[in-house]
Amino acid sequence: MNSLRREGHVEDPAQLEIVGRLELLQERLSRPAPRFARLRRLFGRVANPENGAVRGLYLWGGVGRGKTLLMDLFVETLPIRAKKRIHFHRMMREVHERLKALGNVRDPLDRVAADIARKTRVLCFDEFFVSDIGDAMILGRLLDGLFQRGVTLIATSNSKPDDLYKDGLQRQRFLPVIDLLNQHTDVVHLEGGVDYRLRLLEKAGTYLCPDNKDALQRLTSFFDESATSEIRSCTTIDINAREIPARKCAKSIIWFAFGDICDGPRSQADYIEIARWYPTVIISGVPQFDATLENQARRFIALVDEFYDRRVKLMLSADVDLGLLYQGGRLAFEFERTASRLIEMQSTEYLALPHLA
Repeated sequence: MNSLRREGHVEDPAQLEIVGRLELLQERLSRPAPRFARLRRLFGRVANPENGAVRGLYLWGGVGRGKTLLMDLFVETLPIRAKKRIHFHRMMREVHERLKALGNVRDPLDRVAADIARKTRVLCFDEFFVSDIGDAMILGRLLDGLFQRGVTLIATSNSKPDDLYKDGLQRQRFLPVIDLLNQHTDVVHLEGGVDYRLRLLEKAGTYLCPDNKDALQRLTSFFDESATSEIRSCTTIDINAREIPARKCAKSIIWFAFGDICDGPRSQADYIEIARWYPTVIISGVPQFDATLENQARRFIALVDEFYDRRVKLMLSADVDLGLLYQGGRLAFEFERTASRLIEMQSTEYLALPHLA
């Protein structure tokens, strides 16, 4: 990460302070793990889990401050192989799938933690945000099992640990998770109010408004010029054993009407699979989200999170400007992050990134 500092990739004073912390953390993690620490990850817990464990980092701050950028730079330049970087919601989905596969075994969460620890010394969670009671109820046991085995956690979040799952159902049962995070990570606030996605990134013209005949023509031209294989029109694709209608589809690009992709029986699992298969996605007819469209807005938020994490190139046509897209109430905090990410996804810098299949 030091070379990035020298070359000017990170210039913000607050970000530079975080880079310094991450460099020190890299130095500690680059040292060979003690033999007993490796055995702990392979075979389970020990009486004193602090011996040989490297304390992690919990980085929190406002939208657009560069937390994800700093995490990605950290992971890319960390010279060890036993590392895993994953979006928090995708990680929890994988955990739920493993629990289902294990069935009625004794202490299944500890088994899952052991499986993760066998392959992972450094676990990086992007966008640590808990809203689902199912996730909230299993996180404590999972994190405890990981920390007991010497796994180092790096996390980014818009909220400090004490504010996670705030006002959630049965939150008192979530409090041990907060204690674990405070015990095993250094909680660092990335200060400052500048949103670098708004200020520095250039728009690439992938958000078309209004959603009219001209926008339709531009979407059609974009699709036809981008397709590298035979184009299928008015077709369906099979995702997680369900058929989803598509206006157009080719090998590396697909076009959905908003109602087909964000209305009805759609889940985050669907968006994960679409993001894996298609480097470029068009969605036309995005409405203005009011109080009657909260469910559709929640699905749209999940879609953008997955597409962003996989570096999918997303082109939208919408009824209103991005700043007016969400007019509901319940999801205002979450949609602030979504709007910021959509701005970044319009930039030439983002569009130049490779797709992560």
